[in-house]
Amino acid sequence: MIHFENVGLRYGTGPEVLRDISFHLPAGSFRFITGSSGAGKSSLMRLLSLAHRPSRGLITMFGRDVATLPRADLPALRRRIGVVFQDFRLLDHLTAVENVALPLRIAGVKDAEVLDHVRELLRWVGLGDVLDARPPTLSGGEQQRIAIARAVINRPELLLADEPTGNVDEKMGWRLIRLLEELNRLGTTVVIATHSESLLRQFDYPILHLEDGELHQVARPADVLP
Repeated sequence: MIHFENVGLRYGTGPEVLRDISFHLPAGSFRFITGSSGAGKSSLMRLLSLAHRPSRGLITMFGRDVATLPRADLPALRRRIGVVFQDFRLLDHLTAVENVALPLRIAGVKDAEVLDHVRELLRWVGLGDVLDARPPTLSGGEQQRIAIARAVINRPELLLADEPTGNVDEKMGWRLIRLLEELNRLGTTVVIATHSESLLRQFDYPILHLEDGELHQVARPADVLP
């Protein structure tokens, strides 16, 4: 599904923030991205989410060359990707249900089917009592769970999550990762950027470890944990 070959990324005329990144993710795989602050995790996630194109190298996603992809084709490709952003990017004027329903409505799913599915998912992530609340009235953890629900509601082919458990307690964090695991079992490729050592210890998946913009592929979390 995803192939990076000698990829570099720089912003403007600055130095490269990612250098010679090469890796391959088969469809249905599950990976963590780790690295200290400033190592390049967010930049790699931006490339994977098609928010940026590489400065050099080859990126192939869904069988398409990202570097040469016509701009008009990008929206259709992005619709195959679910993204959980660190800043959530919820729409403040919409309720929790309406925020989560957006991807389904954009896809043309009928309202009757949308609402039942959305409410069920929100209850599963512990938000059954705030279905009609708007984001500004909710805590950071509640907003994060809405963002995760929105990202997974239409079962994307690729799910990218940037620190998805950063604003919730350990029990809810475990439950959210189990939700992403279930999505993965249904065929979605999952990539999670995280600082959480406890998360890495609990869920034993291979790691893409970044250090100063360079990538080291690690078979198991124990290889990079102290």
